Amino acid sequence: MSMQLLSLVEKASLKQELPKFTVGDTVDVHCRILEGDKERIQIFNGLVIAKAGSGSRETFTVRRIVQGEGVERKFPIHSPRIAKVEVKRSGVVRRAKLYYLRDRTGKAVRLKERRTEGEK
Repeated sequence: MSMQLLSLVEKASLKQELPKFTVGDTVDVHCRILEGDKERIQIFNGLVIAKAGSGSRETFTVRRIVQGEGVERKFPIHSPRIAKVEVKRSGVVRRAKLYYLRDRTGKAVRLKERRTEGEK
């Protein structure tokens, strides 16, 4: 009974059109930022190193290097603060979590690009 009630409440807050991306993809996350009474969109681009959760609690972690320092952010997929997620390139990975990339620097961080059927 309570699980049915929870799923009913969650269904109202879920986004209808979810972006298709996986771990290993390089993405641009468009975030809505409120500054006073104005709203602007800030883009956070980086590599998706993890996805976790389900339903309205589903999140993904994006990692990027800023001035030689690694920066990671967790984003809820169904958050109204996320305007959109654009996939820039897809990487070939064999793991669900890419935490091992935290220890790597330079060219060792790169992933092979996944080819799709339409490309040559």
